[in-house]
Amino acid sequence: MEPSVSEGGASARHPQDDASRPGRNGRKAPPEFVALRSVDPTILQEMRYFTPHNFVGERIDGYRQPVCLLTRPAARALHTAQRKLLRQGYSLKVYDCYRPQRAVDHFVRWAKDLDDERMKREFYPRVDKSRLFEDGYIAEKSGHSRGSTVDLTLVRLPAKPTRPYVPGEPLTPCYAPRGERFPDNSVDMGTGYDCFDTLSHTDDPRVQGKQRAHRQLLKETLAQAGLVNLPEEWWHYTYKPEPFPDTYFDFPVSYRSLSSPR
Repeated sequence: MEPSVSEGGASARHPQDDASRPGRNGRKAPPEFVALRSVDPTILQEMRYFTPHNFVGERIDGYRQPVCLLTRPAARALHTAQRKLLRQGYSLKVYDCYRPQRAVDHFVRWAKDLDDERMKREFYPRVDKSRLFEDGYIAEKSGHSRGSTVDLTLVRLPAKPTRPYVPGEPLTPCYAPRGERFPDNSVDMGTGYDCFDTLSHTDDPRVQGKQRAHRQLLKETLAQAGLVNLPEEWWHYTYKPEPFPDTYFDFPVSYRSLSSPR
């Protein structure tokens, strides 16, 4: 589910905003962007939209490398949270970070193609595809394109290896018991990542026990570092205040997009 375009409040426009809007100067990131790995190499990365294991079923436009790019303040906030979690035997794992506007446009085109339901059984089994816009799961703008939003989870250390998704393999609903879902070394959060279902709401009362405790540990730890959860998605967090609250970037997800590539 994507928050509305107005997410982030009525902050004053930054002087660099107009020059960096999608479709204008979209080839390079501003110097405020960094690779998360350069700030904290211990945070695990499983960049789902670089792979076909996502609700579309193919690599998403704009993802040229499996790398997490974020604004420097957001990356530093994750580093702060990671230090606390490591002491408790956990690590953060990111699924998506900065997302170019062209990727969001890819989602929109896919959502309008009602005949393409190849990934429905895993990612939106209880939602009619014709309702994805109305129900808020797909939108024409995403906070991820502003560079300070991240999708992530917790992994118990030592992290177990995960296998790649094989296109065409049988799918299991994202809300199925953990042992039945696609294997992920994340702790049990009650649903898989990108599960278009109300069970993904962070405080859904049906989620109890260890699943709820895991969600709360993630939420509380990230909140202490300045990251705010989107209530409809247990995995979705935004660093506040955002350096670019009104700008939706379109440079590719690649080390080459950075002013200092490494």
